[in-house]
Amino acid sequence: MSLATDLPHSEGQAVGGAMKTHGPGTEKPVPRRSPRQRRERVFQWLFLVPAVVYMTLFFGYPVVKNVVMSFQEYTTSTFFTGEAPWVGFTNYVTVLSSSLFSTSLLNTVLFTIGSIVGQFVIGLALAIFFQRKFPLNGILRSLLLLPWLLPLIVSSAVWRWILDKDSGALNRFLGDLGIIDTGIPWLTSTSLALIAVVGVNIWIGIPFNLTILYGGLQEIPDELYEAGSLDGATGWKAFRHITWPMLRPVVSVVLVLGVVYTLKVLDIILGLTNGGPANSTQTIATQSYNLSFHEFRFGEGAALGNVLVIISLVFAVLYLRASRRAVDE
Repeated sequence: MSLATDLPHSEGQAVGGAMKTHGPGTEKPVPRRSPRQRRERVFQWLFLVPAVVYMTLFFGYPVVKNVVMSFQEYTTSTFFTGEAPWVGFTNYVTVLSSSLFSTSLLNTVLFTIGSIVGQFVIGLALAIFFQRKFPLNGILRSLLLLPWLLPLIVSSAVWRWILDKDSGALNRFLGDLGIIDTGIPWLTSTSLALIAVVGVNIWIGIPFNLTILYGGLQEIPDELYEAGSLDGATGWKAFRHITWPMLRPVVSVVLVLGVVYTLKVLDIILGLTNGGPANSTQTIATQSYNLSFHEFRFGEGAALGNVLVIISLVFAVLYLRASRRAVDE
């Protein structure tokens, strides 16, 4: 005989109701939030709203505006008339089919690869060097941060004087050593200008690589090196089998941020060569700047800027996927 038939009718209903409420396949009642929890949630949103508004106004709106502008014939007259005719993909076709685009793309690739390789290799070597304890270690590391702390326009002005053909400090130094007889046109030669600009950008980017990689090296436990030394993993072997695998996540961040930053470098190139001579240092970033603020073809400049953004996103996605696949394996 069931329990419900032995109990009074009301109790049987109560038991049946309880069994129905908590039986399988039924939903449990959702507990209500207390007034304190509701107040906390309101305060959370109140703290979040300013950040959302800031991101929308100063990041979201410019991005959307730039995308819309790239599909319009946006010129100086637009600021007075407010009219910007819709031209579709005409701006993209114009900039991509331009004879200067291939030169700018090649210079962008060479500038980015040269800068990233130089910055990373030198930064990693210095990070490993400063792992050792020696007098003035901290002071020297602090001094190496100066190129990163100086405004880029100041750095470009200083290096423009250093690399000047006639009165530059570098040519004078090489001349005093007897290495050269006449000044080398570092910034006015079509074959040397890009190399000089890459060298200056490497000098500026070394502190960033040094700082991030040094922090990553500090997180590697010393016990791993002690255990590896027992198996003969010292020197290069220790770097290959211990340091590099443990440092790989940090390396991924450094390279991705470095490439994205280098692709859009503008100040250094404008300050040193302004894209010359004969467009030998013209990159996509400088070409976009010239189209927008020298020739006032804002639609084409915006289109070229969006192309640069797409290139950065594609590289970041591909590299992060490759790094994750390597870690999983």
